[in-house]
Amino acid sequence: MDGNGRWARERGEERVFGHASGVESVRSAVSAAGELGVEYLTLYAFSTENWSRPREEINALMELLVKSLAGEVNELIRKGVRLRSTGDISALPEACISGLRDVEAQTAHCTGLNLILALSYSGRWELTEAVRRIVRSGTPAENIVEDTIRQHLSMPDVPDPELLVRTSGEQRLSNFLLWQLAYSELHFTPVMWPDFREDHFKAAVLEFRGRERRFGRTGDQVSGGVQDIKQGIKKEE
Repeated sequence: MDGNGRWARERGEERVFGHASGVESVRSAVSAAGELGVEYLTLYAFSTENWSRPREEINALMELLVKSLAGEVNELIRKGVRLRSTGDISALPEACISGLRDVEAQTAHCTGLNLILALSYSGRWELTEAVRRIVRSGTPAENIVEDTIRQHLSMPDVPDPELLVRTSGEQRLSNFLLWQLAYSELHFTPVMWPDFREDHFKAAVLEFRGRERRFGRTGDQVSGGVQDIKQGIKKEE
């Protein structure tokens, strides 16, 4: 969800104004995902590298997180959205941890979209933690296979993303889901995150539906989950 700071500067505002304005974009993305039948939506909300930002901006972001979680919980429940999180959550302020866990508990029964917030997260952090868990488990080196690593990631029950959308014209992964994105399709848009709306989300999926996913082999077809999304879009058309 990139471009908040630049979007704010273009309007003569502080960076935090862009972050606050981006909350509406989160609502739009969640709404579009729900309409299309997307089962998992992961938002890269705060990276481990973001801790190097000015303290004032970090504090404002954390306050915004607490306020947004409290304000959105009823709407999430109404829409059947389950909130989950990944990352080094223990590094967050206590108020953020408490607010996050509270909304996770309140939405745990929801069976619709899984909305995952990546907070104090980085792909390298996740892989490092996975290696540590494997070592602590005492698994012999010769027994370690790809599935061993997958089962020790932060959220082993969540399928790999089929589509990555990055806003604001940036064209890099920025340490996000490095293991999981190995065969994901990538969509880059010049639209900055505070301007990102349902139409942009749907346009990304429509562009995605025209791709043939091969996973490094000839003739592979898209998965059933993507077919379901395609059908949902077709109905809207």
